[in-house]
Amino acid sequence: MSNPGAGVLAVMPLHTISEVYGEAGLRERLLLEIAELPDTTRLAAALDLATDLHRDDRYGREPYLSHLLRVAIRIITYYEVTDPDVVAAGLLHDSVEDHASELAADRPGPTIDAALSTLTDRFGERVADLIAAVTNPQPDPSRDRQAQYREHIATNLDRDPWARVIKLSDFTDNGVGILYAGPAMPKLAAKYRPLTPVYRDLVTRPDTPLAEHVRQHILEQLDRADERFDAILAHD
Repeated sequence: MSNPGAGVLAVMPLHTISEVYGEAGLRERLLLEIAELPDTTRLAAALDLATDLHRDDRYGREPYLSHLLRVAIRIITYYEVTDPDVVAAGLLHDSVEDHASELAADRPGPTIDAALSTLTDRFGERVADLIAAVTNPQPDPSRDRQAQYREHIATNLDRDPWARVIKLSDFTDNGVGILYAGPAMPKLAAKYRPLTPVYRDLVTRPDTPLAEHVRQHILEQLDRADERFDAILAHD
């Protein structure tokens, strides 16, 4: 289906764009959004890199890039954040976690450190630091993986308010859009359901840099995600 006019895309819910117009519609929506922001050249470069790194990745029944596009669009449109560093980090938030070796290339040192150095060179230290804050650590085989993941979320987001903004968009997209995950839905619902209280706490903290009506919107999204997690787990 051909994309509608810019005016329609600009007001259409993100998962509706995904369902009707797919990745191409989301890409067009993001380009509309970033055209109004400072540093459009760097944001376009972040989009190009995300497209290249995740070109073969899938999330259930959709391209993984659709998730990254929604995360970035949500930060701008619904969270009212116009900081290009935060938007760029939103587009690239899974780049190190999923494609560290490609980013590291031939740089010396540990792969993750080398990947972050590449991002620093291309997008600046703050973008790389934000991505590092939302990148999951390598699993410790001696610990429960989900417990380690929850501890990482709570610790890293406790000390970095802007990283919270990125993870909130990431988490609500995964939660509200969990139906895209296909057969992985029960596993993901079990992983995500214990985390919603953590995110509720983080979004309501005084230093979380979001307007009050945006916080309320996110809390409503977390409610919707919980409803979906509970429905999936009840039938698993």
